Amino acid sequence: MTSEQDGLWLEALSGVLGRSHLWQPQELAPAVSAALAPLGIRTTIYLVDDEQRALRMIPTADRPAGEPLSIEGTLAGTAFSLVRTRPTGDSGWWVPMVNGTDRLGVIEFVFPGGLDTGDEALRRRCETMAGLVGHMVTVTTPKGDFLPRARRARPMSASAELLDQMLPPMTVACERLTISAILEPRYDVGGDGYDYAIDGSMARMSVFDAVGHGLRAGLAHTVATVSIRAARRAGGDLPAQAAAADAALLEQFGAEARFVTAILAELDTETGALRYINAGHPAPLLLRDGKFVKELPAGRRTPLGVPPTGPALGHELLHPGDSLLLYTDGITEARNTEQEMFGTGRLIEHAERHAAAGLPAPEALRRLAHAVAEFHEGPAVDDATLLLLSLNPER
Repeated sequence: MTSEQDGLWLEALSGVLGRSHLWQPQELAPAVSAALAPLGIRTTIYLVDDEQRALRMIPTADRPAGEPLSIEGTLAGTAFSLVRTRPTGDSGWWVPMVNGTDRLGVIEFVFPGGLDTGDEALRRRCETMAGLVGHMVTVTTPKGDFLPRARRARPMSASAELLDQMLPPMTVACERLTISAILEPRYDVGGDGYDYAIDGSMARMSVFDAVGHGLRAGLAHTVATVSIRAARRAGGDLPAQAAAADAALLEQFGAEARFVTAILAELDTETGALRYINAGHPAPLLLRDGKFVKELPAGRRTPLGVPPTGPALGHELLHPGDSLLLYTDGITEARNTEQEMFGTGRLIEHAERHAAAGLPAPEALRRLAHAVAEFHEGPAVDDATLLLLSLNPER
């Protein structure tokens, strides 16, 4: 790569960053294209849809969105799934677009006069640009409805829209661990959800399942989540967080008996010490070296919003490389046409298979969730959530 090309790349990156704080969402894709035009590079940005089944093009004034690209069986989908740059053929690259570790989609880079796939410097520059654009997508999305509309395959229900505003990114990572989560049915989810926070050596995570369906369940989930966040940020331990959720749910819903099952957990990543409360929820699954070790049955108490039967706190020691899988009963109780349940056994089998394949945590969860959806062969009758915490092999 010549010094002139280096200078053009620097100008392109500076051009994208320089005025990004003033962009409206619909200006993002044209601005990226304009920045790379002096290099003769054409770009097309694709966002993953909310169900993580297809990649949907961000349209521009002169390029309406075409058919979505399936994640399964396409080069673009492979780049997204494995978070690895892939050649498009002889003219460009599919480059994964992430914000931090949260997978957002892919960018197609098309080059004039073909592509030298051995040019590592060019590939790294494309990946740097894709990372910058991923950040811009994240900070620009809240300004308007353009990008949410571009990525959605169909309208969301009011309860799913509420939940969408509550949830943190589906994947977060630091030096010691990765946390990834997924929900189904994404466009009509009601009471399921998840939350997490990583501060220093402490990783805290929660999975929720509010009783019922629709907006009332979404409201109960929201009350539980925000009360736990407030208690956690005030320095409250796990019992204090659960007590805050109990009080808030009873105050808001009273005699309506609106309760939420949940797992509240915290992990000291330096020592591996795990503490958890299980408020009427399926037991977490522990995997070690990619194999199921055991369920974690301790820490039992009544669901949040129901006066607790007594203090309960479970303990476990995690090792480097361990994984902890939290899930709601919508996973294991999904039924096929013969009314056979998906069950814990199938969940463990799929988790072990994806661990053996060495898949990244978010991709393993995506495939797990879709396996459940394919098993029940029709509209989901219950929300389903998975959260996977993976400790790095060395900490």
